[in-house]
Amino acid sequence: MTLLRRWVPAVVAVAATVAIVVTAPNDDATAENPLGGQQLRIMAPASPGGGWDQTARAMQESLREIVGRTEVYNVSGAGGTIGLSQFVRFDGDPSQLMATGLIMVGAVVANHSPYSLDDTTPLARLTTDYQIIVVPKDSPLTTLADVADAMRADLRAVSIAGGSAGGAEQILAGLMANAVGADPSQLSYVAHSGGGEMLSTLLSGRSTLAISGVSEIQPQIDSGEVRALAVSSPERLDGLPDVPTMREAGMDVELQNWRGVVAPKGITDEQESALETALVDMTKTQTWQDILADRGWGEATLAGEEFEVFVREEQARVKQVLDEIGLG
Repeated sequence: MTLLRRWVPAVVAVAATVAIVVTAPNDDATAENPLGGQQLRIMAPASPGGGWDQTARAMQESLREIVGRTEVYNVSGAGGTIGLSQFVRFDGDPSQLMATGLIMVGAVVANHSPYSLDDTTPLARLTTDYQIIVVPKDSPLTTLADVADAMRADLRAVSIAGGSAGGAEQILAGLMANAVGADPSQLSYVAHSGGGEMLSTLLSGRSTLAISGVSEIQPQIDSGEVRALAVSSPERLDGLPDVPTMREAGMDVELQNWRGVVAPKGITDEQESALETALVDMTKTQTWQDILADRGWGEATLAGEEFEVFVREEQARVKQVLDEIGLG
């Protein structure tokens, strides 16, 4: 049994830069603060509107209660690796943060990036999200079983639109191909840098189906523009109670995305600890909890050394999976 069949993944990527003026609501922002009252900035290494951008703006709203005014900016392209290549220049600067996650881990491999998360300081994992398989509202494919039959008949004829090369969507597409007994390296996968581009490809008929993060595509599901066939979660989601899991629909696949935050290499232990504390405190705010419930994100807070170990394990696991898909 290959790793691709055994894969029960982890979680994808916070992508946002939040410029945070550290004029916190309390009076402790003195020289004793390891950040020294600097303006904290968080890069979203993706286009506006996607899961990373949404997470960044959720951070912006929730961090306001802890560090004061925030601001979000984006650096898009190549599954976050363009943003990563810029971020590594901030060596030793604790005022710079970057959202990251499973998508970036895969994109580093797929794009043969000279940089990886080894060139950052991992701070915290924040959320999990699931992938959902959708088709246009008038598609003849009405169930995941129909998709499986089409993939078995002619894998290359089933065009799949999704996010960046090597990201969670392409990993899930590879798992689907493997589950139906096809060769994942023969997939017809159309990568996009943003959810809007992916949706345009799907609705124009240039792809058979699309794979997206639930939070990114739910408005189109709710409006009836697309139909949801299955979700990659272990159980049905509260926000989509009529959509079966992939296992319920007959395909033995499950996948979670994770999103988290990193700082540059070279910051001090004290600075790292201060940033981790601020992020963990953020996840305990009512604002953050309300956002998780509203968007259907899973809480997955993991900080410090445990998160560093998790990142190392994810990098090794994703590389093995992408090797099987033919992207290693």
